[in-house]
Amino acid sequence: MTTAHHLRLIDGMRTRDFPPERTPSVSGVSGPGYHTAFLRADHQPWGDDEPVGPEHRAQCLADHDALLTLLAARWGEPQVMSLWSAQERMTAGEVMADPWADPVAGCEFLRLWRVEERWIAVGLVLEEDGPGCELTVLVTVVDPP
Repeated sequence: MTTAHHLRLIDGMRTRDFPPERTPSVSGVSGPGYHTAFLRADHQPWGDDEPVGPEHRAQCLADHDALLTLLAARWGEPQVMSLWSAQERMTAGEVMADPWADPVAGCEFLRLWRVEERWIAVGLVLEEDGPGCELTVLVTVVDPP
């Protein structure tokens, strides 16, 4: 997917109605008060026959940075939200409600914008010992944890 495609997807998520219950969509999951899209979800194993590696990680980071640059040009600099305290609360047994459970479980930080009464959050998860990455966006009316 190109960055232009990502922007069109985010624009659609911002204007689309939310479903009454959690439902898979073409690009992710939607539910009451939120839409989530997986813009890039690559979980490829390291291997001699796989040409992925540091360059794969670099491309994922480049996609993330390009998207953040374009969104910042639209809405200004994002809030940077550390998810450390929410992760600690989850570890201690607190149940994190949708739509925040997945980003809290996987991301170290989120970039957040508040646009027309909806939160737009961009998260990036990089495998510690591999080339896999996940670039996600969340559009929601539910306040962050």
